Amino acid sequence: MHETSDDLEWLQRLLDDSYAVAGPHLRSVVTPERRVDAAGVVAELGAMRVMALATTTAAGEPRVGPVDGLFFRGRLHFGSGRDSLRFRHVRARPAVSASVIDGERLQVTVHGTAHEVVPDGALRDFLVGVYGREAWDDWMSALPWARIEPARMIAFRNP
Repeated sequence: MHETSDDLEWLQRLLDDSYAVAGPHLRSVVTPERRVDAAGVVAELGAMRVMALATTTAAGEPRVGPVDGLFFRGRLHFGSGRDSLRFRHVRARPAVSASVIDGERLQVTVHGTAHEVVPDGALRDFLVGVYGREAWDDWMSALPWARIEPARMIAFRNP
């Protein structure tokens, strides 16, 4: 776990605020007993999970694809190829949605803005820990990376 107590407090507030403005259908599915709190999100997401990331084209058409969803300091991060469509979309239109889904058992969905970041310090150390020094030094350090700054996050699991 890389989250500080401030990160957990912020994440819990985000989860609570997001649930408070959820519509009736979402609240009928994500009942109070199925909600996951901040500590549960951290425990469930661990270091890396496959994440479906949605971006939009210049024509406003949605595009979704899998990326490594890396949970660090209460926010999801991802990387991709420098010339990938994903990063071209993010650079031009940073609004994104992403979901980590584990069958019927777990779902964590975030809506927010992707910001390109340069992994240094603790984030770089985290990524090296996930992928290994050789992969990082060989090619992964050259990839563009982004952090999703969430406006909303909903997390639930089936008991």
